[in-house]
Amino acid sequence: MESVNLFITALLLVGLFSSKFHVTDAAAIWLPATATFYGGSNGSGTMGGACGYGDLYIDGYGLKTAALSTVLFNNGAACGGCYQIVCDAQKAPQWCLEGNYITITATNFCPPNYALPSDDGGWCNPPRQHFDMSQPAFETIAIYRAGIVPILYRKVRCRRSGGIRFTVNGRDYFELVLVSNVGGAGDISMVWIKGSKTNKWETMSRNWGANWQSFSYLNDQSLSFRVQVSNGRIRTAFNVMPSNWQFGQSFRSKVQF
Repeated sequence: MESVNLFITALLLVGLFSSKFHVTDAAAIWLPATATFYGGSNGSGTMGGACGYGDLYIDGYGLKTAALSTVLFNNGAACGGCYQIVCDAQKAPQWCLEGNYITITATNFCPPNYALPSDDGGWCNPPRQHFDMSQPAFETIAIYRAGIVPILYRKVRCRRSGGIRFTVNGRDYFELVLVSNVGGAGDISMVWIKGSKTNKWETMSRNWGANWQSFSYLNDQSLSFRVQVSNGRIRTAFNVMPSNWQFGQSFRSKVQF
């Protein structure tokens, strides 16, 4: 027990408990929350979700994902953000896999259930901070039989492979663009779009989750995007969509945070 107490103390006081953690993540404050799981042992039930992602493998996230409670989800502003999670072995030593941690991406919303008390089934009711993780992700830090465990979490930098991905849906005069595989802070605060003919940056608005909308006619012109993440950093993907793009297509840029 003494080693467990020292482990948790290190988390809370200095934010470092393993040489495997990255120095750039060390400054984030560890916060208490709880975690459950959903989606089945193969994670198939986690595909899609309130952030608008489809196949989470294609979008760059895999099964290291979670649905966030209302206060964490923030009406979709948290989509794409990354969180490092460890089971709080000081509070639940019988359920936690001590020393294990996982970095997950926010890909879904865990809705409140006001028919149940917040401490007995209504885990995602405000103001609870709760992560409903994919089952494979949950079983990295705790055993299946636990069902729900106390955790410590902190927001960290997202590390992605390849460039930012843009998927365009909608129709004429309505471009609905899903922005995925975003590194760095991960969660997007603003997106701009520019057509090669209009040659003017237009501020897009969040439609839902990681989907951003434009009401301009941008057919038959190559499209560029500018993305700002929550820490204020900006990347620009010039002419990522060729002039012959079609609704329903996806394009991967060469830029990343």
